[in-house]
Parts: sequence; structure tokens; C-alpha cells
Amino acid sequence: MRMSVKQLRAFLAVAHTLNFAHASERLNLSQPALSLTIKGLEEALGGALLQRSTRKVTLTQEGELFLPMARQLLADWDNVEEAMRQSFTLQRGKISVAAMPSFAANVLPEALKAFRDRYAGVNVTVHDVINEQVIEMVREGRVEMGIAFEPSPNHNLLFTPLAVDRFVAIVPQQSPLAKKKQLTWQELLTLDFITLQRPSAVRLMLEEALARSGRQLDVALESHQLVTVGRMVASGLGAARCRRCVKRRWHRWAPSASRSAIRRLRSASARSMPDICRCRRRRRRCWIR
Repeated sequence: MRMSVKQLRAFLAVAHTLNFAHASERLNLSQPALSLTIKGLEEALGGALLQRSTRKVTLTQEGELFLPMARQLLADWDNVEEAMRQSFTLQRGKISVAAMPSFAANVLPEALKAFRDRYAGVNVTVHDVINEQVIEMVREGRVEMGIAFEPSPNHNLLFTPLAVDRFVAIVPQQSPLAKKKQLTWQELLTLDFITLQRPSAVRLMLEEALARSGRQLDVALESHQLVTVGRMVASGLGAARCRRCVKRRWHRWAPSASRSAIRRLRSASARSMPDICRCRRRRRRCWIR
């Protein structure tokens, strides 16, 4: 008889908990069924892996030797299974992605073009929502992947950095500040300030950065949409601060923004923005590690 994946999972559950009752709950098996599964594995390998007594369960010397190998075997099995499932899904299927609006509008289209060129049979749904909703949708399994800032704590999600962003200043073209190559916060705040409404992650980070330096943000105008903020600046209503990744396409999706100037913001808070990350749910087998 050869060992099975079911037996490996059973052994790892017992090895992790050193308790048959707890392992049974993890695996949703009865204790007699778990005992039979472990017995079958030991018979397949030719010896005892666990030492049982009325008080406790311990690993035998052979069990200690087998434990890292069992972890690797099961990890390899799960990786192969996941890779094949993804391969078949990508031939024809659906993928949902949640991304912050600025990223969805400025960076994601190019990535989706490359993806669609390779996987033309896959339908992609993009949810452009605020940072907090991206994380919530990934955590609840409503999307396969999200693009967001890494929060603290990380809500048991896996974050992979994609890019490091900075803040830039946006001022009306007719303002004397537009003649400068870079601005300080003090200079920027001499104009009426325009920003996104809460609970925008960028708005919250902006307020936190200023609070750390003992300053408070005095907002003159605010909007839910970055395009609206840009047009307000272009109309001479005030200044704003946005992420550098938006800079490349600012004029493209806000034509009137040609009457605004984008300048480097010289301050410690300009570097305070966390990484833009790809986030997904962690695999639910962390207990076998």
C-alpha cells in the first residue's frame, strides 16, 4: 500500500497539534477515522511515526525525520494542483480584480492589455474602489487579487510590493509657485488646499503625515474623484497633492489640467507613502509549516 495525500494531511495535523482531538477538529474527521488514517500511513512506510500514550502524543525519531519531508511533499502537491487549476482556468474563465481608482485608471490598463494578449479567452472584471474596499473584497474572497497599499495589521493577507510611490504637488499654472521646480509643504499650503474626501487612503495618509510634524490640514475644497480635484486646481481654486503614478496621465484624463503644473514635493512626508502592493488571500494550510 502507498501513502496518500489524505494521510499526509492527517499526519501533519497531528504533528502540529500533538493532540488527536484537536487534529480531528481541524480535519473535520472523527478520532477513530483519524487513527485509522495514521495507522494506514505507518503501515505504508513500515514503522511508527507517533508515540501515543493516555496523556500525550509525541513524534518518534522516524516521525521527526519524516515531518519536514511530509511538509514539502504536501506543499509540492498543493502547488502542482493550484498551477494546473490556474492553467485550465486561464484558457477560458473569469478573473476579478479590485484596484484603487488611480491605479485602475493609470497603470492597470497596460497590464491588462498584456494579459489579454496572452489569455484572450479570460473575462476580466475590474472593481475600482477605495483602498479599504480593495482589502475587504480580497479578504472576503470576492476577487482573486487586489492592488492596494499594505495596511497595518495586514488582515491575514499576502502582500507583494509592486512599486514605490511618492507624493507630488499640483498648483495652478498661473500661480507663482508653478515657476519653481520643487515645493515645500509650507509653500504649498499658502494656497487653498484641495483634496479627496475621506475615507480615501491618500487623504488619511496626508493627514497622518502632517500630524507627525505638528501640523493640521486645512481643507478648502474636497471631492470623491481625483479628476474633479485636478480640474479644480486647473481652474485656479487652489493646490493639491497626489501620487506620482498619476502624474504620467494627468493631462490625458483631465484636459483642463493643462492649466496646472505638477511639481516635486520636497518634504519627508513625500516619502511617507507605503508601497503599492498586490494582495491576495493566504492559503489555508499555514498550520502545516
